[in-house]
Amino acid sequence: MNCRKIRNVLSCVVTLALACAVKAHAFCPVCAVAAIAGLGLAQKLGIDDTISGLWLGGVLVAVTMWTLDWVERKNLKFPAYKTAITLCYWLMVFLPLYERGMIMSPFTTIWGVDKISLGMSVGALFFYFGGKWYEKIKAENGGHAYFPFQKVVMPVAPLLVFSFIFYLATRGR
Repeated sequence: MNCRKIRNVLSCVVTLALACAVKAHAFCPVCAVAAIAGLGLAQKLGIDDTISGLWLGGVLVAVTMWTLDWVERKNLKFPAYKTAITLCYWLMVFLPLYERGMIMSPFTTIWGVDKISLGMSVGALFFYFGGKWYEKIKAENGGHAYFPFQKVVMPVAPLLVFSFIFYLATRGR
């Protein structure tokens, strides 16, 4: 099977899995909506690919965590399911971008690294750890947030900070 057929099959499986999901516990839907809105806004405004990649990485983490929670609640675990699900999502995003020449082009690099790939990696990492940090702080505070929408702010704030950092780093390039 070629990449397109594999991507279509994976897309169908993931869409079906998400359509059956009832409630997710890992990251709230508002976080993902904020990440998607940030990605859409960045593209419409012509903002650098590094910044768009940040938000795409955040979306990938949120959707992956939702799917993992759903698989665990439905007791559909299989060997290496966390790795397989994560890899499927990343490939569904990476392969189309690669096929269209948007990723891994020598003309779209910063510091010798592909801009979208760098942004996705940094965004995914910091979105994930922002969410985990929220869970830790909440647990230490008796299961309560310190302020309204803290669950949204903590994963999204690093994306905003790095958006500003990458904006400064890519200005004039």
